[in-house]
Amino acid sequence: MKDLVEYIACSLVENPKQVRVNQERVGGRIQISLQVARDDMGRIIGKSGRVANAMRVLLRVAAARENKQASLDVIEPR
Repeated sequence: MKDLVEYIACSLVENPKQVRVNQERVGGRIQISLQVARDDMGRIIGKSGRVANAMRVLLRVAAARENKQASLDVIEPR
């Protein structure tokens, strides 16, 4: 699932080398955090959060196919 998020994010941004995806298990759930360059945050979030929400839907569908639960957080770059 980490690969799915990384693939989508790299396809959307101008600086794919600055895409960072971390995956960790929190209880019975998979928590994925996505970090991109500050200039690419708008591309990942999208208008009214539509792109980020679409990524979350795709992630949930991929997780459900494996009988798992997953969530996606888009975090600000440092």
